[in-house]
Amino acid sequence: MSASSSAQAPASAFFGRRKGKKLRQGQEERLENALPRLMLPRGDAPLSREDLAGLFGFEPEELVLEIGFGGGEHLAHRAQENPRTGFIGCEPFINGMVKLLGEVEARALSNIRLWDEDASLLLPRLPEAAFGRIYLLYPDPWPKRRNRKRRFVSPDNLAAIARLLEPGGTFHFASDIDDYVGWTLARVANEPRLRWQVNGPDDWRRPYPGWPGTRYEAKAIREGRRPSYLTIARV
Repeated sequence: MSASSSAQAPASAFFGRRKGKKLRQGQEERLENALPRLMLPRGDAPLSREDLAGLFGFEPEELVLEIGFGGGEHLAHRAQENPRTGFIGCEPFINGMVKLLGEVEARALSNIRLWDEDASLLLPRLPEAAFGRIYLLYPDPWPKRRNRKRRFVSPDNLAAIARLLEPGGTFHFASDIDDYVGWTLARVANEPRLRWQVNGPDDWRRPYPGWPGTRYEAKAIREGRRPSYLTIARV
């Protein structure tokens, strides 16, 4: 998608906008030249495991999906940490996509592939039970009651996540908005293929192993909001 696309997301989208501040020339060039090489095929045709492996150019030991990667700090960190894992990152916000592309270039990462549209358009195309982990980290909370239907966590999207996870695979949800954490747990409880993994409060207050932190998380902590880190298993 060109950087000149509309900055405003559709009213039904799970995200708020497509573009922030004006991109510099080098960023525009990165978006135009680097992104097409890493993009998943557009359209609505289903993608098989073999299709995904072909995109990476090697047989990944595991597939991992991150929905809404923001500035890409977590995705780039995990990809560098696990070079034999294939990562798929979804992010419709152009400025965030450009930041991640810069990290891909700087770290010479070859195990990331990207989707720059609404993740809900991609999920139905991905192969069943193909992913070991799926991340949804600090999604837009849509705090106003009239907008909560735009939250990404919904019965339909949780059903899609359950379909994509391999048995024993995990869905990781992090948020600094208590209302959204409760919203998520209530809907997970109604999805029979998913189960919250918890023994005590440290299980959701402690960041995930190897957690690099994100700029958004640091801002939330500075402003006095305490993050929660949920781990939800495919049973």
